[in-house]
Amino acid sequence: MRRVVFIASPAVWERGHGPQHPLKPERLQRTHALLDEYGAFAAPGVRVLPPRPAREDELALFHSHEYIDAVKALSRSAASDRPSFPPARYGFGPGDNPVFAGMYETEGLKVGGALQAAECLASGECDVAFNFSGGLHHGGRDRASGFCVFNDAAVAIHWLLRRGRRVAYVDVDVHHGDGVQSAFYDTDRVLTISLHQDGRTLFPGTGFVDEIGAGAGRGFSVNVPLPPLTDDDAYLWAFGEVVPPLLERFQADIVVTQLGVDTHYRDPLANLALTTSGQTAIFERLGALAPRWLALGGGGYDLTVVPRAWTLAFGVMSGQTFPDELPERYRSAYGGRWLRDQEAPALDPDRRQRVQQAVEAVVAAVKQRHGLA
Repeated sequence: MRRVVFIASPAVWERGHGPQHPLKPERLQRTHALLDEYGAFAAPGVRVLPPRPAREDELALFHSHEYIDAVKALSRSAASDRPSFPPARYGFGPGDNPVFAGMYETEGLKVGGALQAAECLASGECDVAFNFSGGLHHGGRDRASGFCVFNDAAVAIHWLLRRGRRVAYVDVDVHHGDGVQSAFYDTDRVLTISLHQDGRTLFPGTGFVDEIGAGAGRGFSVNVPLPPLTDDDAYLWAFGEVVPPLLERFQADIVVTQLGVDTHYRDPLANLALTTSGQTAIFERLGALAPRWLALGGGGYDLTVVPRAWTLAFGVMSGQTFPDELPERYRSAYGGRWLRDQEAPALDPDRRQRVQQAVEAVVAAVKQRHGLA
């Protein structure tokens, strides 16, 4: 039985980017509510810990002091709407990265949760830790990007490196994990793998096969850009061809994963075609590959999908199987009936074949560049 820590408190969903923003805090609230209704937190071997705020020196493991000070100042000035400098200098403004009151505290708490997860794993207190409010993989050293203020994954990995741990990072969000890749692009101490929708068709427009690292890090950045409408079968085949052999070769002490579930066919911001069945298979494979597993949340913008997908992920982590019918109180509050998808997207056979051929071409190119051919 694996010992599992779940990092959560209402503080991570009390504030957010605003009512019209896709990254709604309700995603986290619903996920916690669904797991609670299933009794997931009462299972043997499971502990729930509230996140602690990240200290400034911890944020500075990745972010510049200037940027940390800017986030703090913008967070304070949000109530008056009169910042002392242009927010755009640090990537903030209308659209993806609005400034909001309490931003520094809320986003710092998500980093603190990732650090708590890393601490529990490094000390041997647990085998798996899930910081579901994290996975903010676009955040740059000195700039907000793609809904991400601070990059909890990069901070936590730097913390682990300072303690001599060997770390692999696997990102299955539909968007390329550009911030984490950039943080470790020139080092061989971290293996970063990102499977995502082709950057020619989706933000952030990066993550191509030839982005393989630089200097000492050459060969330690791996990208698998997938065509739109990639479904469960094609995705899982690509994953199996690339991820297990690379992780086997690298031999990490801890595997950090970003478990964005915006790969789902109902997600409004992207164009892959996975179901909860395919996503659960990904979680199972990651769990089998990770000697110790630091799991982070990430994207996912359909409120009916995210809680179900992350509940299934936590079931994999903690060895629990939940009934397929959603608990009555959850259904009354949020709607829906089934935990697992009862249908899949209907793809035209010719289109499916073309997508499969495109996926095979991508995988062949990845294997050639990384010595897997």
